[in-house]
Amino acid sequence: MKHDLVLRVVGKLLIPFILLFALYVQFHGDFGPGGGFQAGVILAAALVFHALIFGVGTTRRVMPDWLVEAMLAAGVLLYAGVGIAGLLLGGNFLDYFVLDADPVLGQHRGIFWVEVGVAVTVSGVMLKIFYMFAARGDANGVSDD
Repeated sequence: MKHDLVLRVVGKLLIPFILLFALYVQFHGDFGPGGGFQAGVILAAALVFHALIFGVGTTRRVMPDWLVEAMLAAGVLLYAGVGIAGLLLGGNFLDYFVLDADPVLGQHRGIFWVEVGVAVTVSGVMLKIFYMFAARGDANGVSDD
């Protein structure tokens, strides 16, 4: 598919909108359906789409393995950090209301950062799984580059 001009042009046009939609789902998660998990899957799907059109090697240059693995750790650390911040501020683990003087604002802040952590972790996991399957194909003599 790397040499199909129509797919390459459509991909270059669609991928930014898919990424924008992932951000919309992430930030609209407090007010309607959506949130971190869905946004993380959409973000990973955009990068998998990029890999299918432009090749896994090109996508690995855009989003290298070390960055994907850092996303796995950073998302979990962010999630746990919000919980520990609640403990340090006198609440229970993941008690968001203590994160601000106004309990409602504290709830919004806590949920926002937890959802960001979930999105980062989910997108990292999905990309890591994709990269592992793609590397398995390379080991069998199939290469896309």
